Amino acid sequence: MSTKDNLAEAFAGESQANRKYLAFAKKAEAEGLPQVAKLFRAAAHAETVHAHAHLRAMDGIKNTVDNLKEAIEGEGFEFQKMYPPFLEQARQEGHRAAENSFKFALAVEEVHHDLYQQALAAVQNGVDLADRPIYVCEVCGNTVYDEAPDKCTVCLVPKDKFTRIA
Repeated sequence: MSTKDNLAEAFAGESQANRKYLAFAKKAEAEGLPQVAKLFRAAAHAETVHAHAHLRAMDGIKNTVDNLKEAIEGEGFEFQKMYPPFLEQARQEGHRAAENSFKFALAVEEVHHDLYQQALAAVQNGVDLADRPIYVCEVCGNTVYDEAPDKCTVCLVPKDKFTRIA
């Protein structure tokens, strides 16, 4: 393998470790272990530091127009090509948790794709997006501007399951 391949593998591994450790921190908090949770969050942050260093070494961060184009391509791939067969296989195997996870991700990746396209159009016209609140559903990841809907349009949970992103 080349150094570029090694960087890509290390970036993926560090990124996954970050997300996993944050999930572990939530579980430790729920189990009444705040100091263990703090350790998991600290390690997650360190994994992010590593991932960002690897991404920079891969020249993986471009200007915002190019970054938006890459994000659009990635989100498009996920909802058009990646998740449909994953969802179908989970259905065939009767794996309900995976089916729901894939179904929600497929729907929300299309939302992200559209939001990134709007952002790209704005940036290409020489402006930033308007300063509006953004809300994310903690169950499915649905992402909406202005205010959370009374019921998530993807997973149907109530408004209180949305988190406002600063």
